[in-house]
Amino acid sequence: MDDHQSKVQRLYDACDAVFSSGSKAGLPTLKQIRWLQDLLDGMEAADVGIEGGGSGGERSSSSEDDDERSPPGRRFLSARAFTRITYVHIHECDDFSIGVFCFPAGATLPLHDHPQMVVLSKLLYGSMRVKSYDWANAPPCSGPRKSGLARVVAVDEMREAPCKASVLFPRSGGNIHSLTAVTPCALLDVLAPPYAEDLGRPSTYFSDIPIPSLPGFAVLEEADLPDGFRVAGAPYVGPELTIDMDSMYN
Repeated sequence: MDDHQSKVQRLYDACDAVFSSGSKAGLPTLKQIRWLQDLLDGMEAADVGIEGGGSGGERSSSSEDDDERSPPGRRFLSARAFTRITYVHIHECDDFSIGVFCFPAGATLPLHDHPQMVVLSKLLYGSMRVKSYDWANAPPCSGPRKSGLARVVAVDEMREAPCKASVLFPRSGGNIHSLTAVTPCALLDVLAPPYAEDLGRPSTYFSDIPIPSLPGFAVLEEADLPDGFRVAGAPYVGPELTIDMDSMYN
């Protein structure tokens, strides 16, 4: 490992090694997942160009090494500036994407799925509540609108930074979830592969209907987004990435 690499570069390189098309097909191994989780566990908001998320509103001292490797005058996004859910796009290729969802307090990302994806997430600061499900059977794919029986994975689960990185899989781990910010918070996400509607990986939102006679299960029905819901975008201003162009076009 190059000690002079930024943490986000190390994460990119690891994702490229694990998820690139040239690597072994299929789901990553447990060893690979733990490697990626360890890298995510070592990351903080300042490592991806965001400040003001921690206690006292300052960047933490553990990110000083990355700051020393950054160009003079490097700027940061302020956590206080996010007045609606905002996505900071860091990288996307055919095999994986890296980005940060920044939430103001009280904002909710409605119930949605991650078809055929592995998703690793690291809460960089703040706290959120998570509700999640997995399909009880094969994910529904027929009909004009998706619906099916789902098993409850988490109900109102509280996550508070600092906490370990989480992982969900195509059929387990809470693939369908909603996220509600209790305080201002930011979630660093790795999606592998990313959403792609033309490849059968659309982003679908759901409503959930509990089944009183079947505790621990619910019916999920495809739903329209709430009126006025929109995820804003913000530029990535963290350490520059060196991209493996060969893997992008293989």
